[in-house]
Amino acid sequence: VHPTLGYGIKGVIWYQGESNAGRAYEHETLFPFLIEQWRKEWSQPDLSFYWVQLADFRAEKSAPGESDWAELRETQTKTLRLPHTGQAVIIDLGEGRDIHPRNKHDVAARLVRWALVKDYGLKMPYRSPEYKEMNVSGNKITVTLDCFGSSLRPFDVPEARGFAICGEDKVWHWAQGKIIPPNRVEVWSDAVTKPIAVRYAWADNPVCNLFSEDGLPVTPFRTDTFPMTTAPKAVATR
Repeated sequence: VHPTLGYGIKGVIWYQGESNAGRAYEHETLFPFLIEQWRKEWSQPDLSFYWVQLADFRAEKSAPGESDWAELRETQTKTLRLPHTGQAVIIDLGEGRDIHPRNKHDVAARLVRWALVKDYGLKMPYRSPEYKEMNVSGNKITVTLDCFGSSLRPFDVPEARGFAICGEDKVWHWAQGKIIPPNRVEVWSDAVTKPIAVRYAWADNPVCNLFSEDGLPVTPFRTDTFPMTTAPKAVATR
């Protein structure tokens, strides 16, 4: 980008490549650094920066587990801590056999909402629901989402799909989900009597069906802080 420094620029839109997925742990530091460095080089500390989260791709898995694609999505979401940033979630628009979603229109429509609202003053829903907090009660966990003024709705079937739950053994099991209006989901599995954590849409190509009433998909998330599979392995010492 160096040759373009000095030209007028109002903001950046970024489509994240999948090649970083195997280095998602590193991406948690690298991506915010890129944004802050570009802002510094353009001498625009408030430069808007909006990106598209990784789409769903690859074969669906029969059992819940780890995913480097999910880890990269998480690092993208964490980057929202920087001011003047935004994320278009497209976990519902990808295709298992095509790494480039063919539905470019809806991808662009979700991305442009951020700029239209934040930079051009239009009024419309623009942000996907995000994880806020959880509460454990017996064999169930209730997850609360921030819907940014909207509420939750399931797609296709009444129950919430896409959840996995685990106990102290950290073995994940598919879970049932019941929406508690306007913005909570009760999650449980008969295989887990004392749950400690929940994950939603945590897979390369998850089967998930939660949206806001405005039609924006819920952002994939996890409530645990278990070590990332893409984190550097500990070096043995003598």
